[in-house]
Amino acid sequence: MFREAVGSLGVVKAQQIGTASVIGGLAGAALTAHRGRAAAAIGALAGAAGLAAAEAVARARQRPGEIPALWSRILMSGALAAPLGWAADRLTGTGPVPVATAAGAAAGALGLRPQKVLLGPAAGAAIGLVLTSLHRVRPGVGGRSRPVAGSVAAAAAVVGYRVTSALLFRDPQVSLLAERVKAEDVPFVVPLASQASYVGTGYVRSLAQVLGGTYTPDVADIGIVASLDELAGPSFDPAGTDPLVREFYEHTTRFALDIVPQWRLWVRPGYLLYRTLLARPLGQANVPMSQREAQHGVRSRIDTITSVDGTPGAADPVAVRGWIRSRADTGEPIYVGIYTTYRHEDRGYVSVGFPLPQASFTATLLPRARPGAGNGQGLVLDSRSELDQPGHYLTYIDAQTAELTTAAVRGFAERLDVYVEAGELRAEHAFWVFGLPFLVLRYRMHRKPPRA
Repeated sequence: MFREAVGSLGVVKAQQIGTASVIGGLAGAALTAHRGRAAAAIGALAGAAGLAAAEAVARARQRPGEIPALWSRILMSGALAAPLGWAADRLTGTGPVPVATAAGAAAGALGLRPQKVLLGPAAGAAIGLVLTSLHRVRPGVGGRSRPVAGSVAAAAAVVGYRVTSALLFRDPQVSLLAERVKAEDVPFVVPLASQASYVGTGYVRSLAQVLGGTYTPDVADIGIVASLDELAGPSFDPAGTDPLVREFYEHTTRFALDIVPQWRLWVRPGYLLYRTLLARPLGQANVPMSQREAQHGVRSRIDTITSVDGTPGAADPVAVRGWIRSRADTGEPIYVGIYTTYRHEDRGYVSVGFPLPQASFTATLLPRARPGAGNGQGLVLDSRSELDQPGHYLTYIDAQTAELTTAAVRGFAERLDVYVEAGELRAEHAFWVFGLPFLVLRYRMHRKPPRA
């Protein structure tokens, strides 16, 4: 068994080094392409060998439970930026400063933190200007000065930004919790990935084929949880919950949703970039940008998978509950979430998994009672807690072994507040990044007309 584990680990590291070699080869070719084909070929070989060697050193020094060293991640990000900078230069011809600014902006947006979002384009523009100035001071052969290659500008911008960011912001944004473990070792993770590059509203149908269960679309009169009693614990007594709140969770499909998004101004540029480059191509986590978009309406449905383990008659025969929200006019996905509950140390938790290609982003939330008037209390689901279960987790799922590698996404927080006001069911879903609020989704839930 030990030999098999060691052998498997060796194969994984060899694959990682091989991937680094390919990325290094592309980067080397992009960085030297402006000097001719021969230079590009030599650059590709040098890049492949150099990045593979760097990856090998980083992986050899990597300890269990750690992510690769910062220097190796910075080097990899610069290598990834080079071919993109080359392509931008060839397609647009805008020059090194715009390319470096765009590269820095993209890197900053991926950092999520507002300060990093602002630092990215500023650092990129500054690096682009410096490269241009140095190139003018040191002209090429014959005294002629050729523009700085877009690949060089993009790679330098990303590396320069990341070095500066590491010096300014020292607290980690992501920490590795578990590497190549079984699903039961991380109960706060929903270990369901997308087998395709596009998640979309047909995800649960595709998942049923993988799991071998029975797929049922748009199930009538079903909830995102089987019973609110599963969430009982020291901070939440389901017996005191307002009947309308309980009904919403246990019979979610009885209700239609109206949504009003309220974005903070500072996050709009970063979200627009994320939405264009990631959310829409993925068919996942595509929140409306404005109230005008939200006025098109939201279609809400729950698809299920049953009989996965071949043991009918269980207390809850539904193995998977996928709550799918999409635009009512176009069917474009807004959220595709897999809702689960579990108990740990006499507490109930809600874990919502958002499938990604070969990965999953999970929000694990602690239930708390919300004081209310009238018929009973509301329900608060919060990712912020002193307990070790709630939080946000990004998990890579090995397609061959189903082993999980999970990282905690620090600094991201959310709170869902469901309550009854003046006889109307409402919810507020608030999000923070590093303590700064950036989005509130306000919901009104009302009963659908009965099906014909």
